[in-house]
Amino acid sequence: MLDILYLDDYLAIVNKPAGWLVHRTPLDKGETRFVLQTLRDQIGQHVWPVHRLDKGTSGVLLFALDADTARTLGQAFESGEGLQKTYRAVVRGWPADSGLIDHPLKRMPDDMRTERQEVQPAQSRFATLHHFELPLPQQGFASTRCAEVALEPLTGRRHQLRRHMKHIAHPIMGDATHGKGPLNRAVADLIGLQRLWLHATRLQLAHPVSAQPLAIEAPLPAEWGLWTTFPECPTAVRA
Repeated sequence: MLDILYLDDYLAIVNKPAGWLVHRTPLDKGETRFVLQTLRDQIGQHVWPVHRLDKGTSGVLLFALDADTARTLGQAFESGEGLQKTYRAVVRGWPADSGLIDHPLKRMPDDMRTERQEVQPAQSRFATLHHFELPLPQQGFASTRCAEVALEPLTGRRHQLRRHMKHIAHPIMGDATHGKGPLNRAVADLIGLQRLWLHATRLQLAHPVSAQPLAIEAPLPAEWGLWTTFPECPTAVRA
């Protein structure tokens, strides 16, 4: 059963579990857990995905309950007007207190619209919330620094947050594509869980029919508490 965060005659918003695909895809033929099909069966009607979260990402995921609403919301997500998405992540290293990442991104190989490589403008904001040190030696250091950050994508590019955090040398923990494999495996062994540490915490938008503002939040997964076992480092000691 999916955790349904909001449901009316036009929208269904769920808290997507990490490791679930939004819908079936030939790129991952062995997967058996799909949010779209599970939600359809759970509420007993067809649903239309409005946006997507990566398989490893958990959190707020929006579906429309009819084609017209899906079209309206799709246009809103395309333009970004009236939308605000916020995420929580655990990253390698200690980023600055806050910042704007303004770094264009090429379309992913399976998202090319033409034969040429298209480059799209992309912007993300980040704010550092907590700093930790893990008892994992790395690159000559006795421990591994990591941080919990809040992220806000200002554009909607594929893997945008994951690619932007890699760009500023603070990849998201557990990111098999844009992170560091040996570190990911060491962290998974240390805390006893392997996942992409990225969670969509909040979605704000205007309701497509009533125009009333909606702000839907997905609580952090229980496993996020694993990070509290490591003492927080005061920001004053950052290098």
